[in-house]
Amino acid sequence: MNTLDGKVALVTGASRGIGAAIASALAQAGAYVLVHYGRSQSDANTVVAQIEQAGGQATVIQADLSSDDEVHLLWDRIDAALHSLNFPPQVDVIVNNAGINLRGRIEDVEPQQLDQHLTVNLKAPFFVTKMGLPRVRDNGRIINISSGSARYARPDIIGYAMTKGAIEVFTRTLAAQVGSRGITVNAVAPSVIDTDLNQVWLHGNEEAKQRAGSQTAFGTIAVPEDVAAIVTFLASAQSQWITGQTIDATGGNRL
Repeated sequence: MNTLDGKVALVTGASRGIGAAIASALAQAGAYVLVHYGRSQSDANTVVAQIEQAGGQATVIQADLSSDDEVHLLWDRIDAALHSLNFPPQVDVIVNNAGINLRGRIEDVEPQQLDQHLTVNLKAPFFVTKMGLPRVRDNGRIINISSGSARYARPDIIGYAMTKGAIEVFTRTLAAQVGSRGITVNAVAPSVIDTDLNQVWLHGNEEAKQRAGSQTAFGTIAVPEDVAAIVTFLASAQSQWITGQTIDATGGNRL
């Protein structure tokens, strides 16, 4: 029996990169996965097709999380999708993965850029979770994707790092509130990941790639599946006694 058989999982920002790997891993573990995307429907459809080809189950859910109104629509669309499948309007796992990283030092960051970081990286997971909590079954899982930049200083991504630090506070605080229902809340904090979003500077600049890898204890860079494996464990029953924690998934970056 798969560890997540009979479970329903929402993964935001699941059309590519880490989110796509998480969606695939949860489906492989037996969950029915709601693959959220903001703009790239074709990528999300590809993720669902790959999940189904591997024997899993998934469907796409669209919502632009950079808009406050769309967070409400996200759950309306999830309810409708679950109803069409004859599922109850409930989920077992929420993975808040969607995020943006607009690089810049403090002197480069404009108010609009900081607002974008706050809206997508902080407000969206906060309100996705707030609206989702009545739908989360007891003993459910909420997993937030943070970043190693919340632990070590990266002046070149100060706006992004601030929001990830706040996500870790949100994780601890919410865990204290929902523990009475058996719901765990944890965060996973990766560092540089070899994804399509990083291909330009990772694969176009061997020196930059080697420098990024040299900062980890393993001397190399993670792939999305490395993070997905941790998330899948946190979504399982085996992680029941872990809550309010940030799991460092940086491979020992900057120890």
